[in-house]
Amino acid sequence: MEIQKKTSLKNYNTFGVAATTPLFTEAKSSIILQETLKSPLFENALILGGGSNMLFLDDFSRPVIKVSIPGVRVIQENESTAIVSVGAGVIWHDLVMWCVANNLGGIENLSLIPGLVGAAPIQNIGAYGVELKDVFHNAIAIGKKKGDSRIFDIDDCAFEYRNSVFKNELKDDYVITTVRLSLTKKNHQLKLEYGAMQEILDEMQISTPKIDDVARAVIRIRRSKLPDPEKIGNAGSFFKNPILPSSTIKKLQDVYPSMPTYELDSNFSKVPAGWLIEQAGFKGKRNGLVGMHEKQALVLVNYGGATGLELWEHAQHIMKDVHSKFGIELEPEVNLIH
Repeated sequence: MEIQKKTSLKNYNTFGVAATTPLFTEAKSSIILQETLKSPLFENALILGGGSNMLFLDDFSRPVIKVSIPGVRVIQENESTAIVSVGAGVIWHDLVMWCVANNLGGIENLSLIPGLVGAAPIQNIGAYGVELKDVFHNAIAIGKKKGDSRIFDIDDCAFEYRNSVFKNELKDDYVITTVRLSLTKKNHQLKLEYGAMQEILDEMQISTPKIDDVARAVIRIRRSKLPDPEKIGNAGSFFKNPILPSSTIKKLQDVYPSMPTYELDSNFSKVPAGWLIEQAGFKGKRNGLVGMHEKQALVLVNYGGATGLELWEHAQHIMKDVHSKFGIELEPEVNLIH
């Protein structure tokens, strides 16, 4: 176990925020991770993946363990499905591309989502009508206090929209080391109805899409409106899309007829947070070193040199104005680390 002291975390978070940790180490296997968690030096450590869903508000006083467990393999299959086992340190988009290349369907709509595989169940990542829970088989995790290994089935995870048991009852209790997904080998059920998917496929002149076509369409959409973290600091969508009762939606649409919604069931619908933020006047609006992206109002960006507190203050200003205008509480999707 190699330990680094007083380490900068700037290159370990996609916002590019300058923050430091007193102790830093990297775990490249489950065994090393178990040993590290048992060390008194790393008691109460922050577990770091790709740093794509967090905002450091200041220098960090706790030690940091970066999980970099590799590996992608099929562990079980039949004529129609395959169970793929993936190390927590695998880059999510690399996994998607591997699955597409091997004609394994189910996560093509989740192309180009930033971050590592280990964070996917925590956040129940989702995009373009698909969520991780739709393909989740199980996950292996290590208890931070006892070092015990546990398998979490889908019922154990309490998946909800951008939420799971790992963000609530078991927050900071377990570290995910392996995620297993159940994917289709044939008769793929493509999800094409969300967002601009069908429009892009039409532009690509594809009438009978395959999973690789869907992945290419999603990548094209995301690249057209989302900034590259390598070029401008961001964590993708900063806020969750609010879920509101149908009665509330009706009242809002009486005042704002153009407000888009996505029906979840007969009682609830989802409102795009980006639309709310844009209507409040923040799309492309810059305040010093921070702002909301010019092409996607949902993306909070660091133009270079902003502190975590400056980014969070801007986000709070947006939350206040959206609530004042629409009566809707925006909730951050990004984890605030302090």
